[in-house]
Amino acid sequence: MTTLRVFSAAMCLLISTTAVAQFQLSGRILARQDSATIKGCSVYLLNGKRTTSTDQNGLFTFNNLPAGTYELQTECADFKTAKISLIIANQNHFVTVLLAGRSETLNEVIVSEKQADFGFTRMRSVESMGIYEGKKSEVIIPEQLVANLSTNNARQIYARVAGLNIWENEGAGLQLSIGGRGLDPNRSSNFNVRQNGYDISADALGYPESYYTPPIEAVGRIQIVRGAASLQYGTQFGGLLNFVMKKPVADRKLEVVARQSLGSFGFYNAFTSASGTVGKVSYYTFFQYKQGNGWRPNSHFNNNTLFADVDYKLSEKSTLGVDITHMNYLAQQPGGLTDQMFRQNPRQSNRERNWFKVNWNLFALHFDHKFNPKNEFNLRAFGLSAARYSLGFRPNRVASVDDNSERDLIKGDFMNWGLEARFLKRYFLGKKQGVLLVGSRYYHGFNHSIQGLGSKGKDANFTFTDDPQTIASDYEFPNQNVSGFVENIFYLNDQLSVTPGLRYEYIYTTAAGFYGTIQRDLAGNIITSTRTNETRTNGRQFLLGGVGVSYKPVSQLDVYANISQNYRSITFSDMRITNPSSVIDPNLQDEKGYSLDAGIRSVQTTLYNFDVSAFYLNYNNRIGEVQFYDESQRVLRRRGNIGQAVIYGLESYAEADFLRMMRPQNTNISGVLFANMAVIKSSYKASEITAVVGKQVEFVPKINLKSGLRVGYKQLKASFQYTYLSDQFTEATNAVEGGVSAVVGLIPAYSIMDVSFSYAFRQFRIETTINNLADTAYFTRRATGYPGPGILPSDGRSFYVTLQAKF
Repeated sequence: MTTLRVFSAAMCLLISTTAVAQFQLSGRILARQDSATIKGCSVYLLNGKRTTSTDQNGLFTFNNLPAGTYELQTECADFKTAKISLIIANQNHFVTVLLAGRSETLNEVIVSEKQADFGFTRMRSVESMGIYEGKKSEVIIPEQLVANLSTNNARQIYARVAGLNIWENEGAGLQLSIGGRGLDPNRSSNFNVRQNGYDISADALGYPESYYTPPIEAVGRIQIVRGAASLQYGTQFGGLLNFVMKKPVADRKLEVVARQSLGSFGFYNAFTSASGTVGKVSYYTFFQYKQGNGWRPNSHFNNNTLFADVDYKLSEKSTLGVDITHMNYLAQQPGGLTDQMFRQNPRQSNRERNWFKVNWNLFALHFDHKFNPKNEFNLRAFGLSAARYSLGFRPNRVASVDDNSERDLIKGDFMNWGLEARFLKRYFLGKKQGVLLVGSRYYHGFNHSIQGLGSKGKDANFTFTDDPQTIASDYEFPNQNVSGFVENIFYLNDQLSVTPGLRYEYIYTTAAGFYGTIQRDLAGNIITSTRTNETRTNGRQFLLGGVGVSYKPVSQLDVYANISQNYRSITFSDMRITNPSSVIDPNLQDEKGYSLDAGIRSVQTTLYNFDVSAFYLNYNNRIGEVQFYDESQRVLRRRGNIGQAVIYGLESYAEADFLRMMRPQNTNISGVLFANMAVIKSSYKASEITAVVGKQVEFVPKINLKSGLRVGYKQLKASFQYTYLSDQFTEATNAVEGGVSAVVGLIPAYSIMDVSFSYAFRQFRIETTINNLADTAYFTRRATGYPGPGILPSDGRSFYVTLQAKF
């Protein structure tokens, strides 16, 4: 009996102890986008009727809780409310809560509901499998702009990006040519240009020119990261230019957007997109047709672009997607003008047999997997099958009358593919957070370029003559590239972070083929023709390093600085191409240097936004062109390594909604003022060419200003923009007059005004634009080859109207 009583007493004591056992519930609150800790966040234990808030490290604790089921809810400024259920079962419990920002929705909600959004922001610290802490970056949201989207008008679309130099030699927006800080704008070749994160240029290393530009009507965001992008994306001095296409609509099976545009000079644009989500499949696709006659005679064009993005959700953690892009266009090119011809009549053309044809096909497969909230993986496989053909009469003397002889024909065919993998890990060192990003890349290219004589006709006949002696050059350019990189954000405290990084590059390029030399008699008949076989190989490997610093003294300010090494390899055209107005130095070397940024910027708000920064670019072995006279006293250009160029300056951008500031309670009105100015100095510090030392670097206007006003009342919006660029040179000796070829010389200062309007009602929207309001005669480019040579005038005053319907 005694034993039974003891056992019964022990069981009662055990049951009683279990019933009153107390446990601890603790956790950490983080931002979903970049895993930043959120301090001062209110945390409610609903059925426990308790509340607390997170500390400096985002931590919270509830003590003395009995086992059971609990409802946890968070309330944080700038973040969406989260509510989760959890079970405490006889042990302490720790939970990590990831909160989404209130402005996380990227599609129609932001565009249609907020008139105070500027259409311009910056990359987050960690975003889309990339690290951008301490880097100078810009993000353009086209749908929030009041601008001419139907022609991809770069002057308006990129107006808020400080210091960009834009070539404007055709009004259709078939190609994008932007540069900055003294970098050649030609087809944006000094940027690493991507679409949805994969390469879209002809060859990322050997021929980084972008003949395809996505229609801005289909682009959700344009991401620009300056020279510091060299560590994550490749070696270009300009940095990254990434077009993020619109995402599939998540809450509808089918949404159709149709846009019809008419404009001056016979312009017509038809754009139709379809998007939706059906079960685990989501899609976004569009087709665009564009045609026009151009501002100058002999400028007709037609363009077709087709795109499809289809994603399949394999599981809650994995997604597989495929992108397909096709673009083709045929454009007649009116040729260049001399300085005198431009002054007489900038709209004239003395070339009617010049043509340009592009066929561009892109393929991409991407796999995204999130192991858990702290570990993510992405793999992209991508490829390009493309061609660009140019045909025309292009003598060194631009004013020469076309003699109807055989035209010069250049064909370039590109077959490239690559793989790129990234792994992102969020971790903690003690109580401090860290973010690690590692990546690798393999790229293989096989490209073919052939140049010779084409037909004597006027049509777009891209076939060579039957005589093999007329082939001036025929080269194959196989190349390989293997690279790997690592970057890491170290958060030293709540305000200060340091982000170092390294990139390894192995590049192997080959040029194999022949070039020909032809001598003719006075009647133009071939006397002799010789061929010289040539094989050139160049293998090299190197490390690039960089480090960024970010300091946030208060929640609305970010003080940042970054220094990164840069590198740019010589291109196919640097190796061998026949041009009547230029020669190429056979001893060309790759370009090397570094870029530095330091500035202060606001954290994005709906009332104001600014970024003021200084930059310094050291450019060794800069490749450029120098004017000289040959033995016949002809003015020619020699392309080679000019020397060390130093470019530095101040870039500033500021924007504020002054009407909302004065009347914050009235959300129906907005009045936005913005100003974007770059003040830049440049010079050649060292060169073997004595006439170059101390001269100003080409493509560097000292003043680059874009400013404007946008007003809105409910769904009616209007914008005015003013653009001014000071004088700039086009070659290293700072020649002012272009002579008979006009391929070098001064680009005079110019100022342009643009006006746009937009009105939305129900599912419709009307957009109108007047570009070059004052009908200013100006030019931004002197072309060395196609579509010149010579001065390429920019468009005069033009009118456009677009009707959009969404169903």
